[in-house]
Amino acid sequence: MKKIGIFLVIVLLITGCGKKSKSSIINDFKNKVNKSKSYEIVGTMDIINDEDVFKYDVNVKYLHKDNDYYKVVLKNQTNNHEQVILKNAEGVYVVTPSLNKSFKFQSNWPNNSSQSYLLSSIVNDIKNDSESNYEEKDGYYIIKNKVKYPNNEELVYEKIYLDKDMLPKKVEVYNDKDVVKIKVEFNKIDLKAGVDEDEFELSKLVKEPECDLECQNAKKNSKKEDSKNNNTAENNEDSNDNVENDIENKKNEEINEQNQEEETEDSESQNTDINKTEEKSTTSIQDIIYPLYVPENTSLKSKDVISTENGERVILTFSGENSFVLVEETLNISDEFEIIPVYGDPEIVNDSIGALSANSLSWTSNNINYYITGANLARNDLLSIATSMNNTGVVNAEK
Repeated sequence: MKKIGIFLVIVLLITGCGKKSKSSIINDFKNKVNKSKSYEIVGTMDIINDEDVFKYDVNVKYLHKDNDYYKVVLKNQTNNHEQVILKNAEGVYVVTPSLNKSFKFQSNWPNNSSQSYLLSSIVNDIKNDSESNYEEKDGYYIIKNKVKYPNNEELVYEKIYLDKDMLPKKVEVYNDKDVVKIKVEFNKIDLKAGVDEDEFELSKLVKEPECDLECQNAKKNSKKEDSKNNNTAENNEDSNDNVENDIENKKNEEINEQNQEEETEDSESQNTDINKTEEKSTTSIQDIIYPLYVPENTSLKSKDVISTENGERVILTFSGENSFVLVEETLNISDEFEIIPVYGDPEIVNDSIGALSANSLSWTSNNINYYITGANLARNDLLSIATSMNNTGVVNAEK
């Protein structure tokens, strides 16, 4: 009997030693992240809005500095629309390279809100919740803790799935009805990425000026001249082949000229088609998008369509207890890089990253610029109105 008791004690000690405590798991994870001087993350993120799921490819680069640097590249998997959240010594930016535009924020991002794709933010979420829960399941250490989304009170907690290496494989953010609203999956985490500081330069995200047809032809002619000079130099080296080379060069010139004419015709045709497409998509608003969510005791009062220098602008005026104005305007891509100052925060709005301030929200989707402003609207209302506008075309009844 005594031997059985000793055996049971040994078994309990062994099993007890095999199971990690919550504090040891959290400390291991925190230490790994805090020791990293730079890291890179590759993964995916789903933004779930009722029945709609907006899928992003995510690439994060981080560099430890006195004022930490971040570069978050988000590419929409549906339309390949790419935007970059950049934080460096100059400030916080949301850059849209294809539009040659950037918002510059006076913001404490990312420290003022939970960010499920940033390791430092996940660590802070765990640290700030002394009542977090922990369980081992399906080969993961799962930590459940509160989150901080000041602009979206619907999001209340998250589950962090750590693998045996004490690194996250997945983060799920839930609402108060226990429904997943954000899901991030980490495909690669390199804690020794050796990211250079010049990776975080704004100038590297500025789109190069496009080369028009005249510019393209000049480049081709330059290459052609270089080719002729090279052929001449080779001919001088071997005088016995001069006649043969001259004949061959003349043939090549004729072929090059013919190809150049064909390429020019194709290029002109393609440019014409592109211009027609751009005119169709950017000079008029085919479908006015109305919000499905409108604050209580507020309704659509008027709709005005105005012709502008670059296309159209639609102004929807909502009146009532929480009056606001919604503007939809055709996209105008600037030739020069444009920086728009904002006192607010970057915020994901369905398929785009927008600029959210105290009483306004602006973003771009499907070649349309959107802008909402209301003196009495809280940030939650601004975001709710915007996220309800998923190209539904559903009209809020006018009164």
